[in-house]
Amino acid sequence: MKGARRRKARYADPAAAPGFATRALAAEILESVLRRRRAFDEEINRSAVQAALAELEERDRGLTRALAATVLRRLGTLRHLIGALVERGLPAKAPRVETTLLLGAAQILFLDVPDHAAVDLSVRLAQADRQAMHFAALVNAVLRRVAREGAERLAALDTVMLDTPPWLMARWIGAYGEATARAIAAANGREPALDLTVKSDPEHWAVQLGGRVLPTGSVRTVVPGAVTALPGFAEGAWWVQDAAAALPARLFGDIAGLRVADLCAAPGGKAAQLAVAGAHVTAVDRAPARVARLRENLSRLHLDAEIVCAEVEKWDAEPFDAVLLDPPCSSTGTVRRHPDVPWLKSLADIEKLAALQRRLIGRAVALTKPGGTIVYCTCSLEPEEGENIVAALLAHTDDVRRAPIAALEVFGQAEFITKDGDLRTLPCHFPDADSRFCGLDGFYAARLIKR
Repeated sequence: MKGARRRKARYADPAAAPGFATRALAAEILESVLRRRRAFDEEINRSAVQAALAELEERDRGLTRALAATVLRRLGTLRHLIGALVERGLPAKAPRVETTLLLGAAQILFLDVPDHAAVDLSVRLAQADRQAMHFAALVNAVLRRVAREGAERLAALDTVMLDTPPWLMARWIGAYGEATARAIAAANGREPALDLTVKSDPEHWAVQLGGRVLPTGSVRTVVPGAVTALPGFAEGAWWVQDAAAALPARLFGDIAGLRVADLCAAPGGKAAQLAVAGAHVTAVDRAPARVARLRENLSRLHLDAEIVCAEVEKWDAEPFDAVLLDPPCSSTGTVRRHPDVPWLKSLADIEKLAALQRRLIGRAVALTKPGGTIVYCTCSLEPEEGENIVAALLAHTDDVRRAPIAALEVFGQAEFITKDGDLRTLPCHFPDADSRFCGLDGFYAARLIKR
């Protein structure tokens, strides 16, 4: 009895309970994404968040990210379930109530957290918020129902459709057909593995990192903890890069000794590939912070490139033998890794970005020598940012022609090649019996030759 009284006194402050700091930080991250519409990765990397993460144990740092990412990945389903259990609707003046319920339900339904802990810590989250504290009993009641009824309710739902905003699912159905659109959405619901591009000897690094070599040459592994602590990181033997993102730079063929421009180059994965292949690389990006990250990454990898901070549209230089352009895009092909994208982007964003891409591809052509090669690529599933950009360019200028990509150039993966000879990967490609190892980002790339 005395021990019970001591525990009650110890946790009279809701924030004193073990595990509270992790949930509170996850809630703050979600609030920034869902209320203030900040990108998930930008919020994770914000200095205040990094400082808070540094105060947690390693396992709790991983759990913080997993909590927030799981809510975003399953946001449609979680909101549907919570909506069905809150008869009078959520309180408009206490947004932390919804965030708290989302976190609690995600732990109960999708994470390896005991139900009682998920409920208790969620109630404490509500109690610690000045506005939400008045709804702590509601949080307790709803999450207890989720614990009792959630699995059965979940089994009756079409979660694939719920977890993709209707406007985006409609677009994917129109572009790829319903079966493929559903397969894309299902792939986005799985946490992705870690893909690495290695300088050399992928088989060696697959063994060192407990992973496997993919047909495309990337090393794929599933590892807990910080990437920076993995073998090979400090010495610059590899860099993190999705298997799909590693394909466009390979479409140039032999570029040893050639002058190659990488436009919109940060964070530098493709520039690193070009440098490893022996090119004289000029890497260009517009934002000083992105350029700093690019410089830091290439320095760790001990790779040389001329780094330029400039607006690509305004930047001028002597024409290059080859130009790689990976312009800003909606990133809808990267939802596996960036689950906030469907909830932050809109059709207006796609239209605005497509206009920028049309200008940038024109600049890429101008920066290429006659006979030189241009590779245009985006990590978007939207035709407006891929196929339509290249089709419009070819329709309005005789300065370039398409150089179709053969399946052998992408390691025999014929499903990656469109009828026009362009590259188009989908998140549902690379199926695997082990769900941790399947899938890759959605990418588009076209290879053009300047006349």
